[in-house]
Amino acid sequence: MTKYGVAIVGGGIAGLTAAIYAAKAGKRTIVLEKQEQLGGRAITNKKQGVYFNLGAHALYKGEAYETFRELGLRLNGSTPSIDAYGMWKEQILPLPTNASSFIQTPLLSWGGKLELAKWFIKLRKMDTSVWNKISIRDWIETQLNDPMLRNVFYALLRTSTYVLAPELHAAGPALKQLQRALKGVLYLDKGWGTLVEELRELAVQQGVELVTGCKVAAVEHQDQKVHSILCEGGTRIEASNVILTTPPSISHKLVPHADQTALDSWTKQAIPVTVACLDIGLRKLPIHEHQFIYGLDQPIFFTHQSRDGKPRPAILSDDGTQVISLFKYQGQQTDAAKDEGELERVLDVVQPGWRNELVIRQFLPKMTVVHDFPHIKRMEDPGPAVTEIEGLYVAGDWASHGELLVDASVASAKRAVSQLLNTREEIK
Repeated sequence: MTKYGVAIVGGGIAGLTAAIYAAKAGKRTIVLEKQEQLGGRAITNKKQGVYFNLGAHALYKGEAYETFRELGLRLNGSTPSIDAYGMWKEQILPLPTNASSFIQTPLLSWGGKLELAKWFIKLRKMDTSVWNKISIRDWIETQLNDPMLRNVFYALLRTSTYVLAPELHAAGPALKQLQRALKGVLYLDKGWGTLVEELRELAVQQGVELVTGCKVAAVEHQDQKVHSILCEGGTRIEASNVILTTPPSISHKLVPHADQTALDSWTKQAIPVTVACLDIGLRKLPIHEHQFIYGLDQPIFFTHQSRDGKPRPAILSDDGTQVISLFKYQGQQTDAAKDEGELERVLDVVQPGWRNELVIRQFLPKMTVVHDFPHIKRMEDPGPAVTEIEGLYVAGDWASHGELLVDASVASAKRAVSQLLNTREEIK
């Protein structure tokens, strides 16, 4: 039996990142992915020449972006315009994102505009960690005076975190993400599948063994130490270290006696987040100016992500089809038919006549954004080590130590490999 220094369960962004860093450190590394393709929720589906992500994906200039640059990834794409609108009672009104819209928009009073300007100046240099222990709702209600400005900030923070839980989401990480958004985000040409492919190529170059179509049944351990992975079908893979990049509930099921480990509390405290997403390919936009629209009185967001003869945002079709995405940020109760109808009605307001230009559509009724996030009910940040079992680690969007979305996936993967290497040195 071949023995691996590191076995990674899950071939998404976290798994591939962990594999690359483990292999670069000299560890014999294998990745086991249950699907037939790598990438997880970062895959891109090509339909009729249109590149559909699983919902609109934006790369903020945080931990993931810096890591991908460090690894030499190309990250071909563009930064979109900052021009944006707010939707209030089915009216589309400009948000004050530049000098012209700041003066002209009727959305905010002069007092609200001046308060917004003050906070945007403060945000660029503010240490957001001072707000880590309070919720977004508490921050907005105590720090902002103008009622409409509060609605604007609820929309901005909801969009940057993808979470409809202002009473739970920690304000500090959300404000940090908004800081990054002010620097501009990156939309990737031909979708995030290109990022997955670049990570796959780099992993192969580093000697990582990538196995798809392999469903793990159990992480076997004895005497409080990992020793192998059992796959469905009976294949056993010996490994001295295992990194689980699966959701917390799945990780819990894969580890015998997980109820006696930190995996149990991490799973119980996890609050998964979902959105309904309608992706549309149009021959042309009926109203070109409407590129970004934030719902101010309803939890929706509209974004146009594809290039249309201008140097923004990204190439998402082979023939010039325009790709737009609409989100409805969801709470615990969801209704697929109702959500799809609401998104279509929003599109009727934002891009009237869109049905006449329709090429293709993709509706995702309940897409998981993250399996947990930095919320004020957390007892502790998950990982990277499951200390009760030597050689067992976790990574993924849910293993956040304050990072959000793909930043959490990448940062947690690097934490897991770093602690793995440091622990082994201590043992020696």
